[in-house]
Amino acid sequence: MSRTRAGLRNALPVITSLVALAGVVWWASRQEAPDFPTSAGAIALLVLAVATYAVITLLRGYRWHVIMRRVGLPHARADAYGLTVVGYMGNAVLPARGGEVLRVLLLGERAGVRRREVIGSIIPERLLDAAVLALLFLALTISGRAEERLGIWPALGAGAAVVLGALAIYVYHELRVAGRFASLADRIRPFTRASRQLLNRTGVAMALLTLLVWALESSVFLCVAAALELDGVGLIDSALVVVAASFLAMVPAGPGYVGTFDAAVLFALGILDIRGGTAFTALLMYRFVVFVPVTVAGLLLALTKYGGLGLLRRGRSGPADDEELLAEQPPGDRELQVAPRQRP
Repeated sequence: MSRTRAGLRNALPVITSLVALAGVVWWASRQEAPDFPTSAGAIALLVLAVATYAVITLLRGYRWHVIMRRVGLPHARADAYGLTVVGYMGNAVLPARGGEVLRVLLLGERAGVRRREVIGSIIPERLLDAAVLALLFLALTISGRAEERLGIWPALGAGAAVVLGALAIYVYHELRVAGRFASLADRIRPFTRASRQLLNRTGVAMALLTLLVWALESSVFLCVAAALELDGVGLIDSALVVVAASFLAMVPAGPGYVGTFDAAVLFALGILDIRGGTAFTALLMYRFVVFVPVTVAGLLLALTKYGGLGLLRRGRSGPADDEELLAEQPPGDRELQVAPRQRP
């Protein structure tokens, strides 16, 4: 029965991608063919977009390094950067965010640490990304960019979720100081120890760094829009596209978020009144910039430094049932679930 459930769980992301992809293909078949720019200025802007995305990846690697260092998780700084790139590659070629599983497996092997502790170091990254995205979504709605199509309530719900989440973490921390929930704390400590760093000055610094990351993410699409000469698309408009694509990237999907990412970008472009062949061209160029170069770089690192194609096979088989991760826990911990796999 457990294998049947695992099979259904692994099939669901693929089904989600196929349904979304079918809708995107149906839409694209009714648009004019994409017209890619070839001028020197446009190519320079695309190169700038790729370079900016490389900086973003390095900043994410630095953030992971700081989180692990603060909780004393043994690792090499170079692995924090390198495995972040490999994780991006894994998310592009493996379903259901398999890149996160690669990070857990490879750092566990190289640093000799328990995999659940590696998972615990990734959870704060995802919490920071989700919180900043929710706040950006709220800001975009208040500015009027997203309210016309979505209304105010989704943004208010996202903002409330951030506030309630932060309040829940604070209340739990205070109750722990008072000696409550000792048994629960012992069981989940490997997964939550790194997240406690979000409650001190390190958390504030990492939140500001995360905000910078998403501002740079918005500038990546801004470069793509400038290369296509999309009049009227500014940094706030670009942020709307990035936030929409990133929110749907949290939904488990097939490799490279096929279908879900594309549908989100097209939806956001529709809000900006960018439609037809122009929207299709913008989608293809943006997808190329944020997926192809980092995937190539991650594959090269995987082949030359992190075990070759064997790690991809581990990434495909490793997350199937999570028994290998759960088996490392003591008997009292085995009812715990492995943390969700998210985009880096």
